[in-house]
Amino acid sequence: MCIMVYENGGEDMEPRLRFSYLNQEEEMAIRQLRFEGDPILNKICRNVTEMTPRIKELIEDMLDTMYEANGVGLAAPQVGVLRRICVIDVGEGPYVFINPKIIESSGEQTGDEGCLSVPGLFGCVTRPDYVKAEALDMDMKPFTVEGTGLFARAMCHEFDHLDGKLYVDMVEGDLHRADVEE
Repeated sequence: MCIMVYENGGEDMEPRLRFSYLNQEEEMAIRQLRFEGDPILNKICRNVTEMTPRIKELIEDMLDTMYEANGVGLAAPQVGVLRRICVIDVGEGPYVFINPKIIESSGEQTGDEGCLSVPGLFGCVTRPDYVKAEALDMDMKPFTVEGTGLFARAMCHEFDHLDGKLYVDMVEGDLHRADVEE
């Protein structure tokens, strides 16, 4: 995978490509998803203070689980772990966010949003159209990333999970099924 990041969170730093590879020979490890109504989804997650083999395994499992479920993002509480970790892939390769926070946002976008923890249901949610966030990578090094459109929406959605918030609490109007076509 390949991601573009700003090293050390510096605005004047040039973005550079960082390559990371999951061991393709290992078996996939799919974690059990937690669904709306599970109290863990409404709890605030704890910061990650060091990269351990268990945290690394969790991140790899989260990526496997997200891809297996055809999602674009997954947060640790969605697999029952109260740690500030999420993964996102909107089609440009996966991002791993450890202890993320939004440092800037602007604009507005309104559109349908879904969640692996609320399967089959979608609702109209308004989010920022531009988001700048900082986080730690898998080497526990700080980085800053900017996103618009779907990537900005995904960052907001997944970061909300880390604070015990679900998109269903922000839906404008009613939830609707994905399979309804008229």
